[in-house]
Order: sequence, then structure tokens, then C-alpha cells
Amino acid sequence: MKIEEIIKSTKTLSSSKKTVLNIFYTQNIISEKFAEVLKPYDLSSEQYNVLRILRGQNGKPTNMCVIQERMLAKTSNTTRLVDKLLLKDLVTREVCSENRRKMEVTITEKGIYLLTELDPKVESHENLFSQNLTQDELEQLNNLLEKFRTI
Repeated sequence: MKIEEIIKSTKTLSSSKKTVLNIFYTQNIISEKFAEVLKPYDLSSEQYNVLRILRGQNGKPTNMCVIQERMLAKTSNTTRLVDKLLLKDLVTREVCSENRRKMEVTITEKGIYLLTELDPKVESHENLFSQNLTQDELEQLNNLLEKFRTI
């Protein structure tokens, strides 16, 4: 369905406006479906992202700045997210022995197990949205999106 039909626009939209609206609308659909995947696990997409980042550290502790740099949503409150993950025993947080002002965060075995359980569900979610595109179209879309967001 065309974006003009979805938003019931009576005006002709410029290509730039249509593109931005399409990206916003698509992002919302993807986020809503992803929230459904995570809901049974009482996780937000931002919390999932923190866990994914920590798993990528392969057991090495990382600090809040590194987590913040790697977040998809740069506006996320990393401290609050880590606090919530601490309450669920999915991460640990300790004061850095070399710099007492720095906190080091590590994913727990419980966190790794949770991600392992979620991996096939997340992959299924991703495949759901890409099933109508060929591999070449997916690569082209990725290239165009990367080009589009370069300001």
C-alpha cells in the first residue's frame, strides 16, 4: 500500500517527504512487531540492544560509554537500562579497579541464555520483513539507506 493511502493524504507529496514518511512508518511497524517478540520476556528493544552489545564483548566487561556508543537509539538512558537489566539478573555491574569513577558491565549466564532463546525468534522477525525482497534488493536497500542517512 502506498504511503499516501496509509496516511490518507489529499495532497501530492514530494519524493523526499514520501521517503521520510515511508521510513518512519516502516520503522514503526518493525518496532511494534519486535516489541511483540520481546514482550513475553519482559524486555524492551533498548534492553535487548544492551544485552546484544554485551554478548558481543565475549565475556569481557565494558563501560557505559562503550555501550552508549554502540546503541542503535543514541538517546537511550544507558544507566537506567542497565539498572533494569541488573534487577532481572541479566547483567552485573562493578566499579572498575583501575578507575573508580568507571562502571564495568558484563552479561550474566542468564542473559546469554535469554539471548540464545531469543536468537531464532529475532531472526524470524528479521526474515518476515525481508521475505518479499531478493538478496540483490536487500543489498540495494541497505546501500540506499546508508546513503540516505549520510548528511
